[in-house]
Amino acid sequence: MKIVVTGGAGFIGANVVRRLLLSESATDIQIVDDLSTGTAENLEGLPVVLHEGSILDGDLLGAVFEGAQAVIHLAARPSVPRSIADPLASHDANATGTVRVLEAARHSAVRHMIVASSSSVYGSNPVLPKHEDLVPSPVSPYAVSKLATEAYALAWAHCYGLDVLAFRFFNVFGPWQRPGHDYAAVLPAFLDAALAGRPLPIHGDGKQTRDFTYVGSVANVITAAIETGTSFAGPVNLAFGSRRSLLDVVGAIENQLEKRLPRQHADPRPGDVRHSQADQTLLRHLFPDIQPVPFETGLAATIEWFRTLGPEYG
Repeated sequence: MKIVVTGGAGFIGANVVRRLLLSESATDIQIVDDLSTGTAENLEGLPVVLHEGSILDGDLLGAVFEGAQAVIHLAARPSVPRSIADPLASHDANATGTVRVLEAARHSAVRHMIVASSSSVYGSNPVLPKHEDLVPSPVSPYAVSKLATEAYALAWAHCYGLDVLAFRFFNVFGPWQRPGHDYAAVLPAFLDAALAGRPLPIHGDGKQTRDFTYVGSVANVITAAIETGTSFAGPVNLAFGSRRSLLDVVGAIENQLEKRLPRQHADPRPGDVRHSQADQTLLRHLFPDIQPVPFETGLAATIEWFRTLGPEYG
């Protein structure tokens, strides 16, 4: 099976590609990535083809999608703060880019597409856990653009018969999620500071909660979806219903590093939600055999990967 992965050189993409390579279904893996957040190094040594370019380039997509049976659409401009700083760029990449991908898939007769949405679409809706029937209430341009991503994909499924599975990711973490920039996700930002001996940056009081999901679990679900050709008429949470505060995460890092870590609190960030937790009922119905990697196991693997980045993390 020829599979195209947009954003395949990024954090989640690099993990998904590695997992796909273990599947007998994936005989030809092609990557489309503009390397704006991913790197070619993330794919070094892997038997895949990287096409460097933008998902806004319809000609590129058409050429790469030719003969593909499935597309995994992970390419996006991530980060709530980044979207607040430049909302048009987030819209162009996440909303318009998704339409370009869908149209390329339609004209290339792709049968099956997986698209990445986000738990951020639930926004200010206070209900916990977050189930897929909740009314979305996005509070950032990023969240709106990801709601558009899933809505466009599901509309193309309805209108053009494309088999679609739209996953809402919840705070995915793990190897190849790089720190060192203003918009780094919270867990790599914590590990970057902890291993380099700096105070951990915490926005707000640290009691806000998230459903942290190890990237290996995400890759396992996506690969299972490709192998089985699974689709669904609505969005599906891709998380397993865990919920821990940022202070709990700090404590888990302290336990693994066996030392007390200083913290540096700052003001809460605009667009951040207070609490997030997935209802996993639908995911479990679709993929009953998937068992998530425990948080502590994933954290240990992530710390081990960080230590390969350089002596500052020794």
